Amino acid sequence: MSNAATMSPSPDTRPIRPLEGAGEDRRITRSKKAMRKALIELMEEYGFDGFTVNDLCARADLNRGTFYNHFKDKDDLLASLEEGVLEDLERFQAKMATLSMTQAMARAVTRQPLPLLVDLFSYLREQGDFLHAVLGDGGDVRFGPRLRDAICTNLVQSILHERYRNDSSPFVSYYVAFFASAYLGVIVRWIETGMGESPEDMARICMRLLFIKPGESIKL
Repeated sequence: MSNAATMSPSPDTRPIRPLEGAGEDRRITRSKKAMRKALIELMEEYGFDGFTVNDLCARADLNRGTFYNHFKDKDDLLASLEEGVLEDLERFQAKMATLSMTQAMARAVTRQPLPLLVDLFSYLREQGDFLHAVLGDGGDVRFGPRLRDAICTNLVQSILHERYRNDSSPFVSYYVAFFASAYLGVIVRWIETGMGESPEDMARICMRLLFIKPGESIKL
């Protein structure tokens, strides 16, 4: 994967909701942002197993006591960041439940992006530096499937025709699994390649991929 620093805004300028608490002391918030930034940089450079808490504290310019005031170990820090992203994505799951095949097809025909998908890709871009690190070779192999289930599986299920939504037959489950894994691949490629396409274009791409017919032009 390419260097995350070249593909997204500096982590210090973006909202880091997963590590912030309501009314939290600004010094604590700054310390947690520094830990997040250090974790991402070290994962990109050495892989998650290639550095210690000492390395992380040195990179964040914090003492070990500050780190252990908030986290048991580096696994705990990583888990906190991952859970924060997944909790943020829950709001998209609720919106996905209101989607219908008719709505999706109407947008696909007019080549207009679904606002929900635009918002989703905008959020993923905000978290791009972290996602680049955690989904990369030196990241957490368990996180990709969790991201797939949190976003992609729910999205595909939400736009199934009503008669299939509660269908437990094998082919329907394979259909959902196929497209969910494919959409995760789209997200990962977008992040790997520097997120050059806008959230609007990515929303169009997702709909185009779902409804494209054999032999049809593969131009966006």
